[in-house]
Amino acid sequence: MKIVVQRVSRASVRVEGKTVASIGQGLLLLVGVATGDGPEQVERAAHRLATLRVFADEAGAMNRGLDEVGGEILVVSQFTLAGSIRRGRRPDFVGAARPEDAEPLVEAFVAALRARGVPVSTGAFRAHMEVELVNDGPVTFIWDDPPAREPTADR
Repeated sequence: MKIVVQRVSRASVRVEGKTVASIGQGLLLLVGVATGDGPEQVERAAHRLATLRVFADEAGAMNRGLDEVGGEILVVSQFTLAGSIRRGRRPDFVGAARPEDAEPLVEAFVAALRARGVPVSTGAFRAHMEVELVNDGPVTFIWDDPPAREPTADR
């Protein structure tokens, strides 16, 4: 599971010209699910991101969490994060989970964040979305928790 984490002062998602989600101060999470991702990746990501301290305290240090600043999360599925542009001129999406496998994991991720008391809004899975944000800082991190590799005979 790969997640682009952006600290925002506001963010929103439009589908077919209509706003389907918006948040104020918080985190925009662009979530890519890879083949082989499962509940372990969902739980680790939810725990880490619900408790991440990336908001400024009185001294300007990244020392406050979402709960301390009244922040929200906007989750937007983005299968292209599991793609590759290492070879050729077109992206390769071989590593991306199939939509029918990815959607339940994104939904489980959202549920796990909400279970931790985080207010969460979402984009629309499998829709063409327009995401608008004001990156605060800018502050951007990458959460990369690949699925466990299957052991092979030659290892």
